[in-house]
Amino acid sequence: MKTYVVGVGMTRFEKPETREWQYWDMAREAGTGALADAGISYADVEQVPVGYCFQPSTAGQRAAYELGLTGVPVYNVNNNCATGSSALMLARQFVEGGISDCVLALGFEKMKKGSLGGGADTGDFKTSPVARHYGVMAARHGVEATPPTAQIFGDAAREHMEKYGTTEGQLAAVGAKNHRHSAHNPYAQFQDVWSVEEILAARVVHRPLTKLQCSPTSDGAAAAVVVSERFVERHELGEKAVEIVAQAMTTDTEESFASGSCIDVVGQPMSREAARRVYERSGLGIEDVDVIELHDCFSVNELLTYEALGMCGEGESGKLVESGATTYGGKWVVNPSGGLISKGHPLGATGIAQVAELTWQLRGEAGVRQVAGARVGLAHNIGLGGAAVVTLLRAASG
Repeated sequence: MKTYVVGVGMTRFEKPETREWQYWDMAREAGTGALADAGISYADVEQVPVGYCFQPSTAGQRAAYELGLTGVPVYNVNNNCATGSSALMLARQFVEGGISDCVLALGFEKMKKGSLGGGADTGDFKTSPVARHYGVMAARHGVEATPPTAQIFGDAAREHMEKYGTTEGQLAAVGAKNHRHSAHNPYAQFQDVWSVEEILAARVVHRPLTKLQCSPTSDGAAAAVVVSERFVERHELGEKAVEIVAQAMTTDTEESFASGSCIDVVGQPMSREAARRVYERSGLGIEDVDVIELHDCFSVNELLTYEALGMCGEGESGKLVESGATTYGGKWVVNPSGGLISKGHPLGATGIAQVAELTWQLRGEAGVRQVAGARVGLAHNIGLGGAAVVTLLRAASG
């Protein structure tokens, strides 16, 4: 059964403690926006998967109750940085499987200031859910007194530079592109434009990554209404509908750990396999995609994902971003929203916010950010521990 996104909503992503709001306030704003966008009421919603990482159990209910007290099932979803896309995947499965005709995927996060510990900030690798991942890092690179998540991705960047000749300037070019894109996004946490030189001169978080190449902690929420084809027809939502053509989630396999490389342990093999499954199921390839929202938690992960999605050959991603192929006027526009680096990264909301941006793009509603003629979009969301979700979307008339 075909599935469609017919309504999306999100808050502006904010620096923690900037606004006087609670997670349920964020959820109400995003959820109300998505329902209004679809032109339906909460009474039409049959199930609600809710994603978040840092709030207590049943926070999903507390958030969803702001939209109505209809007694519908609410599922609390936590899958690290892939939480939002995991909630969206549940929504799609409910609809695709014929269980429900209308499901609301909701994601939010209220975070603390400062860097994420990544489950390894105490150095207690034995009890952390990501113990195996950080163990690979420690065995190859040792452990430094830098934020753990930046450390493991920064070490992946070092490996890529050593193996393929990738330069610090190419890594910084990712940050420069995404900051430039976010200047036109009213939902983005940051809207400042920085040059490659300014990004390289910023404070080093974990060499070679500087602050302007790292996603920030953020508060915010996003929501998407996922429905069946019959719901689209019944409610005359054809002009709003964006088809979820294919979607896949993968988790770590032996390949993630066998090489002892941080490139593999931070998720490139998972991303590659999720993309392969989506291309196979949809009959489409990366050459058919116009616009991409991918998980640039750090600049290096955008480069690793170019390779995983098949946008270039192994080790060629630095040259790809440097060539201009992934911005306006290039072969693809990657992260027109500003991506995680500049739009922000409230973990539970990120994956759904990616789909919100792509929905606007495929409807032709993205304003100054609009990618001309966009018909097919791809979202990529990944979390250490691990999970990778790739979602392929198409304008309903495409």
